[in-house]
Amino acid sequence: MASLINSTTGSMPNKALTPMFNGRPDPVLQDAMKKVTPQQITKAKATATDFESMFLNSMFSQMTTGLKGEGPYGDTVGTGAWRSMLTDEYSKNFAKSGGVGISNEVFRSLILQQANKS
Repeated sequence: MASLINSTTGSMPNKALTPMFNGRPDPVLQDAMKKVTPQQITKAKATATDFESMFLNSMFSQMTTGLKGEGPYGDTVGTGAWRSMLTDEYSKNFAKSGGVGISNEVFRSLILQQANKS
């Protein structure tokens, strides 16, 4: 599934006429996006991507906690700080390039909530 909010060309994949949700056109989201400002859409995209990045960072941290040995995950004094910075950068890059789909769901929820307030 293509990421709605992380594509380089805007908020929707090039070939989509309407935003997609779970692989299907989402007219509810399309209507909601008409009710919010472009600034709100931009802020919702950033918030959703940041949320996914935090989730991925937590996952990557748990995955690498018990690793011992040589190399970047070795068991030395400075490894802990370095490992946390590495997992933080991994999670940001994963989220920016489409992530695992959490940001799409968060973005949709944020836009629908904001549209209902208007």
